[in-house]
Amino acid sequence: MSDDEKKIRVLIERWAAAVHAGDLDAVLADHSDDIVMFDVPRPDEGLRGIDAYRAAWPAFFEWQAQGATFEIVSLDVTAGADVAFAHALLLCGTAEDFAENPARRLRLTLGLRKQNGRWTVTHEHHSFPDATLPAV
Repeated sequence: MSDDEKKIRVLIERWAAAVHAGDLDAVLADHSDDIVMFDVPRPDEGLRGIDAYRAAWPAFFEWQAQGATFEIVSLDVTAGADVAFAHALLLCGTAEDFAENPARRLRLTLGLRKQNGRWTVTHEHHSFPDATLPAV
């Protein structure tokens, strides 16, 4: 694993811990001002810019404070000289969600850019599989 891949892994693990803790400043810390996020909730066209990204988190934190889990299960990182991507599976749900579907996993994909020696998240995508569609 390269040094950049290690740095990105730490960045993502720190972000996930901040999400779980409901620490908005730490969630935002390594995201670019021009972040694009495609999230589970609407809008379908995603959110653009750090202000829209910031505004998306309080409702999630409120839901999560009711006892939900947010934990990385697996994480893969690929880094080039100035761009990188990562994909992960996370436990994201309540005890009831996991009782109903123990295999439930949030899918996370991140795009990162290195500027002035620092990695920042420029693209973030969260999704759950559509349970109404048959498995392949």
